[in-house]
Amino acid sequence: MITDPYFYAAAIPAVLLMGLSKSGFGSGFGSLAVPIMALSVTVPQAAAIFIPILLVMDLLGLAAFRKHFQWPLLKFLVPLGLLGTALGTLTFKQLSPAAVSVIVGVLTLLFLAQRLYKARRAGSQAPLPKAVGGVLAVVAGFTSFVAHAGGPPINAYVMGLRQPPLQFTATMAVFFFVINLSKWLPYSYLGLLSLENFSTSLALLPLAPIGVWVGVRVAHRIRPELFYRVIELGMLLTGLKLVAEWRWL
Repeated sequence: MITDPYFYAAAIPAVLLMGLSKSGFGSGFGSLAVPIMALSVTVPQAAAIFIPILLVMDLLGLAAFRKHFQWPLLKFLVPLGLLGTALGTLTFKQLSPAAVSVIVGVLTLLFLAQRLYKARRAGSQAPLPKAVGGVLAVVAGFTSFVAHAGGPPINAYVMGLRQPPLQFTATMAVFFFVINLSKWLPYSYLGLLSLENFSTSLALLPLAPIGVWVGVRVAHRIRPELFYRVIELGMLLTGLKLVAEWRWL
């Protein structure tokens, strides 16, 4: 198990932030979790440490929002997300995590800029075309596999559908539960699920319910307008942080 105090100084807030995002409230912030933990370990190791923690968080999210899933949307998004994880498996060792981070960051900021521009021009935001949503689902699966950074791409599409907060949160909970579950065998094949990483995951596991619980409480009470403003703020901070990874290219 990792015993470096500096690691836990980064890992504890990262896990709490991921838990908060899993509740749906501030879901854009979840993509910051791996970069924060990666301040003290490599990105692949940080992603591997999160795998067992994500399983617990996903199960908590499913239990909390089980009555609000949007199955037609999930039938469209999930297979494409799984295609993205397959692409991530095939290219994991060829594409550097920093390069993926920069790509995700740029896309996140572009989609956020588009949303804000449309909001100012029209007062309402038309959803992106379904074909674009399909591409973003693949991108979300790919970036989720590499760095658990699938939130911004899929948010860019689903946010445009303007679902109530509980339905949005529940749908994303199912989507990422399936995507994260699909990572276990590839991560094991790539040698990322080591005893050290798994032991460290268990040490951090008690923190998993805390962020989820706080976010669930807020998601049940927040106004839809404020809900989406928080996600947009999360996308902005996530995009800026991921773009900053260019220095490691």
